[in-house]
Amino acid sequence: MAYQARRDVFQAIADPTRRGILNLIAGQHLNLNAIAENFDMSRPAISQHIKILTECGLVLIKKQGRERYCEARLQQLSAVADWMKPFRKYWTESFDSLDHLLNEMQAKGKKPGKRK
Repeated sequence: MAYQARRDVFQAIADPTRRGILNLIAGQHLNLNAIAENFDMSRPAISQHIKILTECGLVLIKKQGRERYCEARLQQLSAVADWMKPFRKYWTESFDSLDHLLNEMQAKGKKPGKRK
């Protein structure tokens, strides 16, 4: 029996096609054919991407008659937001420092990039 790692949200959003699917269904529920029409790949390939998104809890598939509709469950992305918090803090502080430096330079009449 082959080992298969448990899928997570990070694995799901690592692929640009899966991110595209999430963007597409974030505001509307679409059936598999409607989703596949938006991508230059086969319907089975799209189904495989949707399967991964479903395993990660980012997509819920609901049956309506003969159709299967995909619904985005974006709450799972909070894990990504939580992981990014320290990086967001770092970059916010870095840009704040840069803003402060540029303001100081402007107050002294110096232009960034010019040396005396």
